[in-house]
Amino acid sequence: MNKTKRMTETAVCLSIGVVLEVISQFIPFLSLPFGGSFTFGSMVPLVVISYRYGTKWGLFSGFIFSILQMLTGMKTVTAFFMPSSDSYEGVTRAIFICLLDYVIAFTLLGLAGLARGAKTPSKAMCIGSIIGLSARYVTHIVSGTIFFGTWAEWFFTQEGFYAFGSKIVENFSGISLSIIYSVFYNGLFMIPEIIITAIIVSALGKIKTLAQKY
Repeated sequence: MNKTKRMTETAVCLSIGVVLEVISQFIPFLSLPFGGSFTFGSMVPLVVISYRYGTKWGLFSGFIFSILQMLTGMKTVTAFFMPSSDSYEGVTRAIFICLLDYVIAFTLLGLAGLARGAKTPSKAMCIGSIIGLSARYVTHIVSGTIFFGTWAEWFFTQEGFYAFGSKIVENFSGISLSIIYSVFYNGLFMIPEIIITAIIVSALGKIKTLAQKY
């Protein structure tokens, strides 16, 4: 395998992913008010790299992408480290949020390579994208439950969610309410992201040059 080619392709794919992410940030309806957004396929390059070069390289590429994500989302990352009543607790909390919502979440996109043995490239990339992005979704759910679950009751009683949200608040509390909130909130951007990515990579799988594995 030509290592230079692999590094070059990875650098190009990561750059495309970052550009798509940045462009998506300028489109208001794609972003949620409390963090998180779905994009115009910014995860697609990671799925392609994971398919072409395997899970191990995909995880490495995902890790690099997580660092780039923190740099492009520095405004949000910086907000995590704003002073609180307990500075030590605040910094510790911010570090764990960054680890879960960025480092682990985006690194796990490399799991898309697990499906590279499927019969066709399109099927492999489609299934791989669902695996990788679902792993990211689960990580966001864990983070949301632990660190943002206290917003659950307030969130479900806001205009637009009250019709069904009030029933959820009436029937659930504590950790169960936090989990439901995290699944729902993160699903608002992750489910569209999974669908968009799966559709795009399925089409890309039909392109001979992208369908080649190493």
